[in-house]
Amino acid sequence: MSKTTNTLIGFIAGAAAGAITGILFAPDKGYKTRKRVKKKAKKIKTDAQREINEKMDDLKEQMSEMVDDMKGKYADAESEVKAQMGKIKNQVDKNKVDA
Repeated sequence: MSKTTNTLIGFIAGAAAGAITGILFAPDKGYKTRKRVKKKAKKIKTDAQREINEKMDDLKEQMSEMVDDMKGKYADAESEVKAQMGKIKNQVDKNKVDA
């Protein structure tokens, strides 16, 4: 698994463990505990969504950089092939004239 995936899994597991611990040791009445659980769940969801969005943005940026790099390499290779083809064509034309 990637470092990002491990981080996200660790974050979610830690948040869940914290929420469960809080529920088990909560001295409040049922409705108060449910309210706190709901609030915690919303916070965990929001934090997880933010983390996922940040990682997706990072991934999109990396992919964009990689695509730009590959386009540059392709353009360089294309130029080199055209230059070599021009040299070969000139050599063939020269050989035709000499023959």
